[in-house]
Amino acid sequence: MILISHRGNTTGPNPDRENHPDYIDNAISLGFNVEVDVWIINNTINLGHDSPQYKITHQWLNNRYNNLWIHCKNIKAIEWFNSIKEFNYFWHEEDTLTLTSQGYIWAYPGKQSIKHSIAVMPEIKNDDVSLCLGVCSDYIKNYKK
Repeated sequence: MILISHRGNTTGPNPDRENHPDYIDNAISLGFNVEVDVWIINNTINLGHDSPQYKITHQWLNNRYNNLWIHCKNIKAIEWFNSIKEFNYFWHEEDTLTLTSQGYIWAYPGKQSIKHSIAVMPEIKNDDVSLCLGVCSDYIKNYKK
């Protein structure tokens, strides 16, 4: 099963640290992939959920290529990632599901079970993840066997 830390969280939400580059690196060092929120503002790449908070570089993204699930937070971000096609990225709001650029089904909480999907925050609605390919959660350590 693919285990994805939501914004770097591994044992519960931590809004003061979420999407911080060091926090993301910590989750990766523990063996998890990480869902990150990315904004492109004035040709700069930024991490942050509700707004751009942490400026990063293309090299920073490249160095973590295999571990990132990139949630594009504005139109410029989706346009930029779509133009380079190097990363696993997606856009969603409250859709039942979306497809990532690498063809993964990213399913909104409460919309499981969808065979071979990534269950996002399944603990919110007590979703059945038995058919899932992976899980994205603030409590991802709970899914590690």
